[in-house]
Amino acid sequence: MEPGSVENLCIVYRSRDFLVVNKHWDVRIDSKTWRETLTLQKQLRHRFPELADPDTYYGFRFCHQLDFSTSGALCVALNKAAAGSAYRCFKERRVTKAYLALVRGHIQESQMTVSYAIGRNSTEGRAHTMCIEGTQGCENPKPSLTELVVLELGLYAGDPVSKVLLQPLTGRTHQLRVHCSALGHPVVGDLTYGQASGGEDQPFRMMLHAFYLRIPTHTECVEVCTSDPFVPALDPCWSPHTLVQPLDQLIQALQAAPDPDPTEGGPGPCSPSTPLPGPGQPPPPPAKPPAKPPETEAQRASCLQWLSEWTLEPDH
Repeated sequence: MEPGSVENLCIVYRSRDFLVVNKHWDVRIDSKTWRETLTLQKQLRHRFPELADPDTYYGFRFCHQLDFSTSGALCVALNKAAAGSAYRCFKERRVTKAYLALVRGHIQESQMTVSYAIGRNSTEGRAHTMCIEGTQGCENPKPSLTELVVLELGLYAGDPVSKVLLQPLTGRTHQLRVHCSALGHPVVGDLTYGQASGGEDQPFRMMLHAFYLRIPTHTECVEVCTSDPFVPALDPCWSPHTLVQPLDQLIQALQAAPDPDPTEGGPGPCSPSTPLPGPGQPPPPPAKPPAKPPETEAQRASCLQWLSEWTLEPDH
């Protein structure tokens, strides 16, 4: 529950080519403004000054994004070749990610697939936020899929709350937060997509955590499972009373699921990875992937730009 500091950097995986950190909540990955007193980039430079790459603006190649308020596993490539291999995994949808969250209310279904298309919100006063298709001001909505499994039911500061495991099968901006809000169960502490409640001043953070990550590159499989931050021992405001699905069984199923084979065409840019199994169910067999279209010149240029410097979209 302590705020982040430049010394407070947790490393959960390290090899010659990759680092995976357990990012602190309320810490930006990087920033081009001097007013940001703490960023993950500054933490990495402080801990590993010898690993900083002078050929990149930030010094480190971040393989993917986490919102400012989200904690958890975030992968850093330590050289251009490693960045390229990670980029291909993300592009071919071979990366598996799962998040833990506390959401408002008690979800009645033990498992569901959320499929609201997500677009940018053009409504005045809601710039830089996202919304679901059909919302007034929703621009260019794109297909979005999230698997949700309820783990526990309980109370947070006296209010009903569900603990859930979320697996994004697509990668839209703020996807998990938008989907939970659209269900009527916003993430606890999410002041952008949540609804204020009597106990809204209780959460010290947004309760969304990147719990599990697997990036199966051609040279190594980067796989990490971080510690669960949403337990009563760490936050006494959280009081679970009903176990719906054991977390360890779901993680074992994710770990045992086969990675899609890119040599057989690989999944397309919008095809899902292996979804979470239902309560007490074995993992389903992987779906046959569609044929992958040839890479365009624009996609190739985007890849080359990514390799030279991974510039993140700001989280507002």
